[in-house]
Amino acid sequence: MKRMSMKRVATEAKLLLIGIPVLLWTLIPIYHLVLFAISPRDSATSGKLWPDQPTLQNFDFVFHQKHFYLDHFWKQMANSLLIALSVGVLTLVVSTCAAFAISRLKVRGGRTVMNLALFTYFIPAAFLAVPMYKTMGVYGLLNSQWSLILAMVTIASPYCIWVLKQASDKLPFELDEAARIDGASPLQLFRLVYLPLMVPSLVAVGTYSLLLAWNEYLYAFLLLSNDTSVTLAVALGNFLSADDSPWELLMTTGLIYALPPAAIYYAFKRYMVSGLTAGAVKS
Repeated sequence: MKRMSMKRVATEAKLLLIGIPVLLWTLIPIYHLVLFAISPRDSATSGKLWPDQPTLQNFDFVFHQKHFYLDHFWKQMANSLLIALSVGVLTLVVSTCAAFAISRLKVRGGRTVMNLALFTYFIPAAFLAVPMYKTMGVYGLLNSQWSLILAMVTIASPYCIWVLKQASDKLPFELDEAARIDGASPLQLFRLVYLPLMVPSLVAVGTYSLLLAWNEYLYAFLLLSNDTSVTLAVALGNFLSADDSPWELLMTTGLIYALPPAAIYYAFKRYMVSGLTAGAVKS
């Protein structure tokens, strides 16, 4: 027992030695984000660990759009929200129906299609940006928010289908058989049996696709060019085009932009953990 106790202490000590540096390395950028956000302009880059006179004036500048880089702040924030929610909903619809057809209805060739879709992840998303740009141009969707929505749904769907398919495989097939004996159609099976049991995984993949779209920069930069249609992530890049960039406003805007996804993640954290690990271990 003493040997096992010492071994457990040694294991926990190793985890702490690894975990503490990783935690600090993760928190340092967030600390600097907050530091710049509450610093006056003349002391934002002073190098001090804490400003002498913390201020919330930067938030007032951002909320009231008092800088020319922030002329469309609320519009761009709304664009980000609209695009992220649209991607989340469409990805859920596509991946849920596909996973149900592959896992429960056993559609012929479904697994092959899913595996081929997953193979697209072997190609970095940045390499597909130019072909995606060309495709959207052919269909006349450039500078339309639909182009970014469709692009992000395309990127997110293969992984979401795989996660939902793995989770669906864990559901007892006896439930399907009992529902069919009671006269349930495939649509009723989907609505009354499949969806209620898949809620944790549905929340997980919906949150994943929403956050993926919220944080996307490259495709948003390529496919959208109008200041009133771009997302706030792209608009933040405008701050870096000036010789004397207002770093305190950039960091304040970035901090505000980071709050919604953080709130969404922590609100659904329980579902994220259980949903993304569903099907990882076979019983």
